Amino acid sequence: MINSIDLQFFMVIARASSLAAAARLLNVTPPAVTQRLAALEARLGVNLIDRRGRHLTLTDEGELLLERSERILAELGDITDRINDRRGLIAGHLRIAAPIGFGREYIAPAVRTFKHAHPDISVSLDLSDNPIGQQPENRDVIIHIGELRNQPFQMQHIAPNRRILCAAPAYIARFGPPATITDLAHHQCLILRENDEDVSLWRFHAAAKPKTKETVRVNGDMTSNDGNVIRDWALAGMGIALRSEWDVAQHIRKGRLVEILPDWQVDDAPIVALLGPRHFRAARIRHFINHLRTCLTPVPWNAMP
Repeated sequence: MINSIDLQFFMVIARASSLAAAARLLNVTPPAVTQRLAALEARLGVNLIDRRGRHLTLTDEGELLLERSERILAELGDITDRINDRRGLIAGHLRIAAPIGFGREYIAPAVRTFKHAHPDISVSLDLSDNPIGQQPENRDVIIHIGELRNQPFQMQHIAPNRRILCAAPAYIARFGPPATITDLAHHQCLILRENDEDVSLWRFHAAAKPKTKETVRVNGDMTSNDGNVIRDWALAGMGIALRSEWDVAQHIRKGRLVEILPDWQVDDAPIVALLGPRHFRAARIRHFINHLRTCLTPVPWNAMP
């Protein structure tokens, strides 16, 4: 016989790169994982993991157990959520993923106040430069900046967010401001690498006439996958950056950065929450989304001193 704890244990192993990695996730020693896995295999009478290679490989029986484990645990979680909903109880584990900079600045404080209001909730918050790429099936809520097309998630709008072309006064004093969009090709531009987008092709539309569009291939020998790094380089006068309003609004108000070509805009990148097909039914997730909207209304980056 196996139980839900066995299924949870096996799912951790199946998704880990090694037994040592699984042990770290489970906060136990590698020998303890090996012994527990061997006991599970003995009870089932089959091998679940092929240990001959450098990486863990599931046997056919292991693949079957993983598939059924995911389904059974999802059903158990759904039953618990429905019962808690009927009781009016906001409880359970909330798994959130968010971008590093925005997550640290705004999501972490919202999680803190949400936990304070609902002590029966437990929370795991994972911050990365690519939250969608970090096992999205294991997350209840994924915070993303920008619209997403052709993706399997429910998308809940959380807060508006413009993207702003800006540079430090020191850079403008040294090189002068670009007079037109095409002038950007002759400036040092700070390029953020993210997802699989063509990150050096910047697309603009006229603020007064949205159907009037311009595209420019920018040049720059300074790139990073971290938006905070791009912002800090811009603040240091290293070049022109295209950054989210949440990240640079206070610096523009204080004169550390200057908006460039304000008559031209790029598409907005709203703050959205992505949820799996069943997740929005859980009370804890609905309440967290509403709490997050409250925390970001009005948007705090426009109210900062």
